[in-house]
Amino acid sequence: MTIQADLTRVIELFQFPFMQRALMGGVLTGAMGGLLGSFTILKQLSFFSEALGDAALLGISLGLLLGLNSSIILLPFAILFALMFSYLLEHTKLWTDALLNILCSSSLALAIIILSFIGEYKGSIDSLLFGDILAVQTPDLIFNALLLVGCVVFLGLTLRTQMMLTLHEPMAIARGISVSAHRTAFIVLLALVVGVSIKAIGVLLVSAFVVIPACAARLLSRNFTTHMLFSAGIGALSAVIGIVFSAWFNLPSGPSIVVMQLAVFLIAMLCPRAQGILE
Repeated sequence: MTIQADLTRVIELFQFPFMQRALMGGVLTGAMGGLLGSFTILKQLSFFSEALGDAALLGISLGLLLGLNSSIILLPFAILFALMFSYLLEHTKLWTDALLNILCSSSLALAIIILSFIGEYKGSIDSLLFGDILAVQTPDLIFNALLLVGCVVFLGLTLRTQMMLTLHEPMAIARGISVSAHRTAFIVLLALVVGVSIKAIGVLLVSAFVVIPACAARLLSRNFTTHMLFSAGIGALSAVIGIVFSAWFNLPSGPSIVVMQLAVFLIAMLCPRAQGILE
């Protein structure tokens, strides 16, 4: 009777518009993160989403200090962070992880200093640290849907170029491909995806949306096209299952989604295809 009562409660809960928006938001952000994540892990940019998530606190704190909506300032800040990273990567010739560490730690330090001047900020910060996918509104869904279409169009038009830049950059340079322009475009797009995902999953867990589905898909796929599709599918499916799981057991939605992604990854490791890769 308890299971039946819980099931009835969950079904009734998903009749509310805010739960339906949460499901749609989870599918959109999960699919975007998985889609770009398939390139991100191969480009060795896995730490980018984590660094942007931590650095986003600087944008959030600036918004609070200036009395602006944190969600509005977050995306411009994400784009600025991406452009700064791309510029430094091209002009300093330093390692990717070193640059990300510098930007991440310095932004975090500045954010903490700024927050020390703000009296009441805990409530605003908590929702962005840990995410609140139940607070997703219709304009957020529309923007996310347009961004997903943009990701699909961008990758569809530049798929071969992105693959060449990822797997053999010297050959791309020899063929006259503008490495800087394509790299910057991808990083800015990734920054936008991470920026919109922060509202759903939070600063602390946002990198999971990009990295875990892509790694799970890598263990299951035989070619790059399958890798992309599997990664997007795992990201979307994990979001749906995570939201249902959180509603059933009354748990935080963001961490529940990440746990589902981890579960899919662990299951993928048991597959015969994955065993060959791991060995």
